[in-house]
Amino acid sequence: MTDHPALPEAALRDVTLRDGLQLTGGLLPTDEKVRVVRELLAAGVPQLEIGSMARPDLVPPMANTLELVGELTSAELDRSWIWVATPRNVERAVAAGVTRMQYCLSVSDAHNKANVGRTTEESMAALPRALDIAEEAGAELQLCFATAFTCPFDGPVDPARTLALAADPRGERCSEVVIADTLGQADPQQVGALVAAADRTAPDHGIVFHGHDTWGMGVANSLAAVAAGAVAVDGALAGLGGCPFAPGASGNTASEDLLFALKPGWLTQETFARIVGLGERITGLLGEDGTSRAAQGARSKAEAFPWVVP
Repeated sequence: MTDHPALPEAALRDVTLRDGLQLTGGLLPTDEKVRVVRELLAAGVPQLEIGSMARPDLVPPMANTLELVGELTSAELDRSWIWVATPRNVERAVAAGVTRMQYCLSVSDAHNKANVGRTTEESMAALPRALDIAEEAGAELQLCFATAFTCPFDGPVDPARTLALAADPRGERCSEVVIADTLGQADPQQVGALVAAADRTAPDHGIVFHGHDTWGMGVANSLAAVAAGAVAVDGALAGLGGCPFAPGASGNTASEDLLFALKPGWLTQETFARIVGLGERITGLLGEDGTSRAAQGARSKAEAFPWVVP
């Protein structure tokens, strides 16, 4: 019997405090967000996405993002990403001490207009100025392509459109390219093919995969992305999240499920138990239902299995 080759180790970026909170009804207090950041980093999660520069009247759960930034140390901020969509967002973020930002635009014009109020080309045209501002501050900018597979308004998205954006010289100075299955409608074959093609198209950029679990493919798609060369995958505690400007979008792939599937070298049964408990705490505070299957398994009565939480 031949052993299957092991997947390369990819980093988990937990996006609970940004994408995970976007569709929740309430604002998680700043001190609670600080606690989430510190508990995740202490557990070993290498990267977090902790907030957004989106207008608080449009995305109320992000209203205290800069308050959170002000409470974190420089070492914590160096492992934390903030969502931005305009040069002005970048200016405000770096003035607050942010050093890692994800500049997001949608491959689909219709979704980009709904999400950030401009065409995809207008967002790309503003990218060089955003990069200038980030570089002047010694900060790093990722380039994220939302709706890389399907658009809630126009349907399937041609992969060639995503690859053309990945090859656009205006994004050469970005650190990584993020491929996002915003609606969770892609399948593992599509994800593997697009991630591999993006990796070939932009060989000087690491590829990050951002998946949702709307159609139950979140973990499978993330594993396909890692096998195709992704250096990191996104997840949110308890499977929270979704895009408020994308009808049909639901929760992120659960961080607990990704950790159980990938089992990175830093993960122990004890740290997994702590992360499961943290997800349960957040959903309890927000009055939300968690969807992580691994968290459900961890609370099962199969006590002989070492990953079950006592």
